[in-house]
Amino acid sequence: MAARSAIEWTHSTWNPVTGCTKVSAGCKNCYAERMALRLKAMGQPNYRNGFEVTLHEHVLETPLKWRSPQLVFVNSMSDLFHENVPLEFIHEVFAIMNRADQHIYQILTKRSARLAEVHSQLPWAEHIWMGVTVEAAD
Repeated sequence: MAARSAIEWTHSTWNPVTGCTKVSAGCKNCYAERMALRLKAMGQPNYRNGFEVTLHEHVLETPLKWRSPQLVFVNSMSDLFHENVPLEFIHEVFAIMNRADQHIYQILTKRSARLAEVHSQLPWAEHIWMGVTVEAAD
């Protein structure tokens, strides 16, 4: 069974990476940081490092186990294109998304420069949707 999400625009979340660092004014009130610190305090093992970028290889194959198609928010608790996420790990995430192609994956990033740098090296498919956060300059 997929991890049902309370986020109104998706069905499920999948977090092969957790943690992040602030890169813009849009990060000021980050919900993921607050949630990660709360989960760490509750003893949730995936948040043992709080909000430090942490790779979770043990959840990589999770979408392969979901029987019914899902609209999946990838890394609701991180940014897949964070500079501390190795390109090799991003490739592993994409490999799973391409194997479990019955799902639609929603990826959001604030790191458009890194996305632009590596996008041509990734196996994109129609069921992998990419979004970039755009903010107004102050």
